[in-house]
Amino acid sequence: MAFFDERITQAIELLKESRSATAFTGAGISTESGISDFRSPGGVWDRYRIVTFQEFISSHASRVEYWQMKKELFREMKDARPNKAHIALADLEKMGKLKCLITQNIDGLHQDAGNSNVIELHGTNRKAVCLNCGKLWSIEDIQARLEAGDRAPVCDTCKGFIKPATISFGQAMPEEEMIKAFGCASSCDLFLMIGSSLQVEPAASIPREAHRAGAKLIFINRTDTQWDHLATVLFRENAGEVLSTIIEIGKKERLF
Repeated sequence: MAFFDERITQAIELLKESRSATAFTGAGISTESGISDFRSPGGVWDRYRIVTFQEFISSHASRVEYWQMKKELFREMKDARPNKAHIALADLEKMGKLKCLITQNIDGLHQDAGNSNVIELHGTNRKAVCLNCGKLWSIEDIQARLEAGDRAPVCDTCKGFIKPATISFGQAMPEEEMIKAFGCASSCDLFLMIGSSLQVEPAASIPREAHRAGAKLIFINRTDTQWDHLATVLFRENAGEVLSTIIEIGKKERLF
């Protein structure tokens, strides 16, 4: 792997030449904001087993187990703020370089940082929805019920099951968001993949679609993925360090 400065120069040149860049982010971009990722030791899946959507629907005990995990995650997420990587991506959008941001994350930190065109493939943890009638609540309202001892909240209108407005294993991916995401990937000339293991399909195939359509790829990820060979530039450093350095040099030298 080339020296850091050489790869930064390569990435800046790619951004300078780009007319339509797309970013794709996973849990790794938010770890610098204090939010655990899912797959690493000590992450959510290390502390809790996965409760599938089918289990959530069919089993009261599974709903209780699921909401216990969500209660802990809320405490972790409530004070999280955008980090340097989130802010850098918002800066790229303001500069007119970033046309689309696709995220697997449910934390809403991209919007907090200032990105406006955000496609949330796995929904948002900031709202909860009744699976029967579609009524919405803020996640803070549901957290208050959990903290008060309601272990598996149900809708006060129709008694349907309440669930965070996120996509669980076994639950159908949102069709509109997937169409938009693949559209962005197939039409961009530069694709930045940041903080994803690229193990969860169909989202993991989005960078491959960008490559198939002719885009150059920049990967910023602490660990290996099976698709690293597709990247023109590959970073193993923290996303915040990489992206803030790119923005700082780009602004200083008025490159974009």
